[in-house]
Amino acid sequence: MNFIELLLLAAIWGASFLFLRIAAPEFGPFALIALRVGIAAPVLRSAAARSQCRSKAWPLFVVGVSNSAVPFALFAYSTLSVNAGIDSILNATTPIWAALIAALWFGHAMNRSQACGLMLGLAGVAVLVWDSAGAGVAGVPLAIAAALLAAVCYGFAVNYSKRHLAGVQPLAVAFGSQLFASVVLLPPALLSWPQHAIAPAIWACVAALGVVCTGFAYILYFRLIERVGASYAASVTFLIPVFGLIWGAVFLNEKITPAMLAGCAITLLGTALASGKLGSLLPGKRKAKTSPG
Repeated sequence: MNFIELLLLAAIWGASFLFLRIAAPEFGPFALIALRVGIAAPVLRSAAARSQCRSKAWPLFVVGVSNSAVPFALFAYSTLSVNAGIDSILNATTPIWAALIAALWFGHAMNRSQACGLMLGLAGVAVLVWDSAGAGVAGVPLAIAAALLAAVCYGFAVNYSKRHLAGVQPLAVAFGSQLFASVVLLPPALLSWPQHAIAPAIWACVAALGVVCTGFAYILYFRLIERVGASYAASVTFLIPVFGLIWGAVFLNEKITPAMLAGCAITLLGTALASGKLGSLLPGKRKAKTSPG
């Protein structure tokens, strides 16, 4: 059951890049993401969440900006030029940046395996960039840079949350971050609001982004954390690109090239090393963890 929920979560978060790709050209990044987080906040609202939001307002504001408002908008911008599959792969570099930021900013030591993972992950990104830039489509390099910056923001938010939001209920963090992201994005959304009529199908994508890909997905994610632990739930990172590539190919006829598959495999291997998850999958490592003393 837990694995089925993990697959469902990966499918949902992989679909978010599909919906961004469809709706971003119509709304623009700011208006679309303001709607996404504005819809998600009420879905995640609870009495306990509101109470903790008041006592942790500033840290939640920082997380709202760094984990939702800025990276969501950057990915929405990126999907204007880059297909959903590539963005989902670049999103999977988040643990690499989290490990690097933990080492450089928060003083956590990085071991040799993590350093190798960082270099390998960057090599995978280079393969993707080379393949995408070679297509000659205008705006692709900037779009890829935006997606990578979004992943860096996620990496910062992971470390900041561990330091400043320890003990806060996860759903309170999810609600508070969406609430503050909504506040931050409201002014640029109003300034850039589309002047043309939006088709019902596009509005349906917006609703799916807010209700399913953000609100429901956060609830599912934190339920997995409660049941089987954060490490297992975080492994969804390795599954999201699979669904991102599939949804893009099936619904948008996006081409999956050998270079994309190679870049995805290299990036995910690097991510596994950088996040320390590859070693935990080895029998010897598991045995060492569970044995007494």
